[in-house]
Amino acid sequence: MIPHAGRGRYVPAVQRVCVVGSPGAGKSTFAAALARQTGLPLIALDRHYWRPGWVAAEPDEWTATVTALAARPRWIIDGNYGGTAALRFARADTIIVLDLPRTVTIPGVLRRTLRNWHRCVQADGCPERLDCGFLWFVWRWPQDGRLRLLAKLEQVDRAVTVIRLSSHRETERYLAGCTSPAG
Repeated sequence: MIPHAGRGRYVPAVQRVCVVGSPGAGKSTFAAALARQTGLPLIALDRHYWRPGWVAAEPDEWTATVTALAARPRWIIDGNYGGTAALRFARADTIIVLDLPRTVTIPGVLRRTLRNWHRCVQADGCPERLDCGFLWFVWRWPQDGRLRLLAKLEQVDRAVTVIRLSSHRETERYLAGCTSPAG
């Protein structure tokens, strides 16, 4: 079970934060806001994984890239990419899970798609488009992706803080507690 961030919760200084959860939950927006508030550098995994034309990185290259990114001393890493989660989770001091319902995530994906139609916002050379397979993936997230993520979180060292945020109100409340830049 993942603990909820409660009202008035003290947010400790963080140095290495993974932001994970369903597509459309607002991971990138949340991670960018957290980076601004903490002063930690933001790493968006999509920018490192995708090549122009939505071509995926080669598996060995991807593993090497994530290993190098996670080896940095300070960061916020935004993105799931389950095959490399263990590499990131092993270096993280905090893992924030955006666990929002499909009534939020599906509209979130559709809004992002329409707002950024044909613009390359996820990765260079990868214009935003409507992808029915991706929408199905988001729809199935609670039964598939979420369960895989929970299994990976069960393997995380107990010293790592794992925080579940299940609404936009909770993400805003969490961010409101992050007022001083990291050292």
